[in-house]
Amino acid sequence: MTKKEMLQFTSVNQQNPPKRDTGKRKEDFKEIYNEFISEKAKEQSSRCSQCGVPFCQIHCPLNNNIPDWLKLTAEGRLKEAYEISQSTNNMPEVCGRICPQDRLCEGNCVIEQSGHGTVTIGSIEKYITETAWEKGWIKPLKINKELNQSVGIIGAGPAGMACAEELRKLGYQITIYDRYDRPGGLLIYGIPNFKLEKFVVERRTKLLKDSGIDFVQNFEVGKDMSLDELKNKHDAVLIATGVYKAREIKIPGSSLKNIFPAMDFLTASNRKGLGDKVELFDNGTLNAEGKKVVVIGGGDTAMDCVRTAVRQKAKSVKCLYRRDKENMPGSAREVNNAEEEGVEFIWLTNPKRFLGEQTVSGVEVNKMQLGEADSSGRKKPEIKENSEYKIDADIVIKSLGFDPENIPKLFGAEDLSVSKWGTIKINLKTMETNIDGVFAAGDIVRGASLVVWAIRDGRDAAIEIEKYLQKKLNKQKKEKAA
Repeated sequence: MTKKEMLQFTSVNQQNPPKRDTGKRKEDFKEIYNEFISEKAKEQSSRCSQCGVPFCQIHCPLNNNIPDWLKLTAEGRLKEAYEISQSTNNMPEVCGRICPQDRLCEGNCVIEQSGHGTVTIGSIEKYITETAWEKGWIKPLKINKELNQSVGIIGAGPAGMACAEELRKLGYQITIYDRYDRPGGLLIYGIPNFKLEKFVVERRTKLLKDSGIDFVQNFEVGKDMSLDELKNKHDAVLIATGVYKAREIKIPGSSLKNIFPAMDFLTASNRKGLGDKVELFDNGTLNAEGKKVVVIGGGDTAMDCVRTAVRQKAKSVKCLYRRDKENMPGSAREVNNAEEEGVEFIWLTNPKRFLGEQTVSGVEVNKMQLGEADSSGRKKPEIKENSEYKIDADIVIKSLGFDPENIPKLFGAEDLSVSKWGTIKINLKTMETNIDGVFAAGDIVRGASLVVWAIRDGRDAAIEIEKYLQKKLNKQKKEKAA
């Protein structure tokens, strides 16, 4: 295929894989997008302009070589397309599904800027990888030379797993420790099936296990073993715990029953979907069925909550956000999906107090207006005087973001340095903490962020850990020789 044949954006219209019918998709937790068929994937890939400076690649945290694998897909060379895709991304099938492409690669596509509609990069990435799984191209790692040095990784989320895979490729002995009963972190318990079906995560973790990576589940650093003990057991340690502590909303009535953090609600739903017995769901506490649900927040986790509540057959689902739609931090695509599914967004609204005697019965809110821009560049919300009114609620879900837990205290490592925000401090060049041989990556360093950034951080950490292990080995050899 010539370059000219690639420049099809002027004659071929943009097309995403079709969404499942709104009425049907609200009835289950299956993914909402159908798969591309082969011809459509080729056709949509051919719209790429193969531009000299690929902004899609520049705006991808992993610097995925997007133009090359689009060209190969257009040519029907899918195995080569997959090889290029996976060379920079440890979980392309996950990123293809859950990355906010509208804010990253697709949002910065040159032909999008020219008004022709972006290349549907995420859907093609998913198509390439699903084809690779189906055809059996994805196989456990073959290790050419097993090395004696070992690395302990704390956290089986995307940062930990990406780092583990990169180091295992080099032959290091890898053990991942995680406090939950299944690996995957937020991928398994935080993100609903309609965005990321759990077989996708389980298939990937099985591949890592088959590649010789050990997983130790239900393991709590600080209880089962201190950080110091782990450090003595391994040649290097990576902390990749993520951030799970829910941000609180300090207003009157916060102690009323039926007010829950987002992760409690999502974890109960995901566990139920995985076939677990979930007492708080089974007794109706964390089940939205027949209830008036109010979700507070405007990020992607809030969108996960409102869309989960719809599928649980809530009586009504309202989302309160203190800014307007244009200033919302969540993916515009996810907001659109939620609106299609019947979620009511109440913009420029902020909770003032929770109402009720023992159990929440409503939320008193203030109307807001946007003032001057704050340090983040977004307009600051200000309360409109005498604008209070009441919204009925049987259950309130707080989705205001996540903060780090007190890792030094939890891990029995009081000397571990943290920032004023509670994130772990690292040397930005080496990714090492102030404790020799202990590294950190992902959300526990950068704060709550995207899965694609966690993968990037995990890959970067693997490079720095390998440098450290090589130095350590050379030092040992010199000492032996002396």
